[in-house]
Amino acid sequence: MARDKWSWAVAAVVVLCCVVPYTLLTNVAAWYGSFLFWSGAGLVVIALNIVITRSFKEFDRD
Repeated sequence: MARDKWSWAVAAVVVLCCVVPYTLLTNVAAWYGSFLFWSGAGLVVIALNIVITRSFKEFDRD
């Protein structure tokens, strides 16, 4: 059940990655404006994936 909560967080980040460049960053002419956003979004997605997969266990195929 907790994994669903984090999955919704990933979905929210994906939606923000689609919305923010066309709304908030529309008038930002400097390349580092979008670079900062995409770097932050990438780090957030990596952190969320670590949190989601933390409880995964390895299993033996023997």
